[in-house]
This record gives sequence, structure tokens and C-alpha cells, in this order.
Amino acid sequence: MKLVHTIEDLRTALRPFNSPAFVPTMGNLHEGHLDLVRTAQPLGDVTVSSIFVNRLQFAPHEDFDTYPRTLQADCARLEQAGCDVVFAPSEKELYPDPQGYKIQPPSELADILEGHFRPGFFIGVCTVVMKLFQCVFSEAKGPRHALFGKKDYQQQMVIRRMVQQFALPVTIVAGETQRAADGLALSSRNGYLSESERAEAVQLSLALRGLARDALAAAASLPSHQSTLEEKAMRALAGRGWQPDYLTVRRRQDLQSPTAADAITPGALVVLGAARLGNTRLIDNFEI
Repeated sequence: MKLVHTIEDLRTALRPFNSPAFVPTMGNLHEGHLDLVRTAQPLGDVTVSSIFVNRLQFAPHEDFDTYPRTLQADCARLEQAGCDVVFAPSEKELYPDPQGYKIQPPSELADILEGHFRPGFFIGVCTVVMKLFQCVFSEAKGPRHALFGKKDYQQQMVIRRMVQQFALPVTIVAGETQRAADGLALSSRNGYLSESERAEAVQLSLALRGLARDALAAAASLPSHQSTLEEKAMRALAGRGWQPDYLTVRRRQDLQSPTAADAITPGALVVLGAARLGNTRLIDNFEI
């Protein structure tokens, strides 16, 4: 496996290949990331992963400075998973000048849910992903694939729409959420949890499963009961000491509230949630 730190060295390393399969990460890797790397391997002739903690997607009060940087351990795990090239640029390499040009995703998708509670988050995500795509795919001549996990459900939707609207020659592949034995979605931020918080953390996924059952039971009457069901789920989680941002039922196609027709269409809905447990903010979702 080759580790490179500059865009020039990355392009040199990838020049002999035609079809990169790319897994962008912020490091501090877990099994979810490694599953994406393994999924990527048959999709191209070289498997690439990036490790870069992107300042643009963090608000001033968020955990940019304390986000774990574990490059040596990450590289060892990536090599074991079959990654061929790791791109780990410095901030100065990827942003040699202040990044004045940024991608502004449409507000109807990017300013709801995560975008509402983390203003500017998807501007930072889209900007760095667009730039990483230019770095990784510039020498490619054949099919190009980029893989993102479904745990960040809204994020992979935003990126997929960006690729479509800019006619980028990249196929977005969504990987299934990987979970611990008790059902907790794997996340780089799970490491922030204390022992007691880790035991409690699965309650977010359980609350979402409960909301999903209630939504399916409501069937065509879901639109008139949606807010009541969501408030019930949030109150139950808050009663356990959480600080919920949202637990909600949306339609998969655009993350808007479902209509009666959506509610009775198989495979049309997704439940999503975000909540803070102690100092750690967790997100999860289930397609229903």
C-alpha cells in the first residue's frame, strides 16, 4: 500500500490506472469504513482512500480540534482491508489558500435535518468532496466510483445530487450501516462515550425502530399523526437523559415529509435521528 501526502504524488501514483474506486474518510476508522474499502475493490483497478479532517464542515463550537487523528493505525487497517493508495494531505496541501470557492447545495435538501442543526455543514462536505474528486479522478480514463456509508444518509444524498447536477463522471455507491452486536451504528465518535454512555447509546436506534413501527402502523393516516409520533419518540429519549435534535419520518427520495401515498408505498420511507448523549452527538437511520 502506498501512502501519499500531496496532490502531485497522488496523481502520479494513480496515473497507471484507469478506474479508481474511492473511499473518502476523516480517519479514526472503524469497521464501517473498512467494509466500504472491501466493497470498493471489485469496482475498479485501484482502491483509494483519503484521510482528511475537513475544517470546512465543522462549526466553531464543534470538535474539529479534538477529532482523533490516528493516521498510523488507520493506515495499518486500510492495508489489511486491501486498500492500494492512501491520500493523507495536510490542510495546507488541500487548501493552500482560503477556500473562497465553495459548493452551495440546494436548501430544500441541505438546510433540513442535519443542515438545520449544523448550518453550513453540507457546504463544507460538498466542497471537500468536489475537491477530493478532482484529486483522485483527474487521471482516470474508465469508470470511477466513490463510496459513502448510509449512516450519513442525508450526506450521501446531497453528494449524489451534486454529482448528478454537475454531470460528474462518478458513480456513487452507498454502503450499508455497520452495527455493533447490540445494534449501535458504528461511528468514529462512539469513542467519545463513557462506559455507561456506551451502554445507553443503543437507545437511539431502538427509539428509531419504535418510530418506524408506529409510522408503518399509521399507514395512510401517517401525515396527520406524524408530528405526534415524532414528539412521542423524542420525549421518550429525552426522558432517558438525551438531548434530541430530531427523530423523524421522511420519504427516501428527497427527505421531505411523506404524503399518504408515500406512507402506503413499500420502501418509500426512512426514519432518521440525531441526539446528544452527554457531550457526544450521535446519528442513525433505518429505511422502512
